[in-house]
Amino acid sequence: MANLKEIRNRIVSVSSTMQITSAMKMVSAAKLKRAQDAITLMRPYADKLQDILTNLSASLDTSENEYAQERAIKNVLIIPVTSNRGLCGGFNNYVVKKALHIANVKYAAYNTTVFPIGKKAADTFKKTAHYGNSEAIVKEGSEIWGDLNFANANDMASKIMEAYVNGSFDKVVFVYNKFKNVATQIVTEVQFLPILPPVQTENSVKNTASADYIFEPSKAEIITELIPKSLKTQFYTILLESHAGEHGARMTAMHKATDNATELNKELKLKYNQARQAAITNEILEIVGGAEALNG
Repeated sequence: MANLKEIRNRIVSVSSTMQITSAMKMVSAAKLKRAQDAITLMRPYADKLQDILTNLSASLDTSENEYAQERAIKNVLIIPVTSNRGLCGGFNNYVVKKALHIANVKYAAYNTTVFPIGKKAADTFKKTAHYGNSEAIVKEGSEIWGDLNFANANDMASKIMEAYVNGSFDKVVFVYNKFKNVATQIVTEVQFLPILPPVQTENSVKNTASADYIFEPSKAEIITELIPKSLKTQFYTILLESHAGEHGARMTAMHKATDNATELNKELKLKYNQARQAAITNEILEIVGGAEALNG
């Protein structure tokens, strides 16, 4: 009977876990719908603005565009974007591993500083030498998920852009999860600063050769207004991608956890019924054996 009690306690425990994971799945599904709608609406605008940014930067002299100046690389800023909470599978681990890899391999010859956005990345890089001088702004980087909007992203992007212009960093790189669908997030490394020139293809070369740019209202206003706005929009889009990916990963993880708990619950109930049946059979055998002994 002690074995039956133990199995019964496990059934209760697994059932409670199944209810929790099922509830978390539904919560993540509701949040995912809003996050997915936000990134779906933002992508066309951000992509078009990014095309304008790269083409505009290519048409300007590097001395005119302070965000496109390629300097000798000495200091690299790596920005891994993770969530503040776990229970989302390998969503955070993949980004952290990628950031560590590029810091230790790709940019090993340079002074690398990591500015983590999200507590999961911050907790990891606090223990490494790559944490650098970004400790003062880590709290702000983690708290942005509490109220994700363009205004908050704008303030953070402005500080990163200012650090690049001032020469604190010669290259700024993002590592984040790009949202593809509910079950798939792609770990992406993208150079934020300096602005990369457009990829040269046969069609793009022909278009560039035949293009005649007219700056309206003026080249100076475009440089001071459009380029920073494009960079801030790109920064905000990266945060939206990661935000949608987090909820997709958590919903998928909780769905799998619920399925596993359901399967385990079935196995435990089967084991409980088998053990209970065996106990009843033993009792019957004992009664029959005792009756035969009395008759004998």
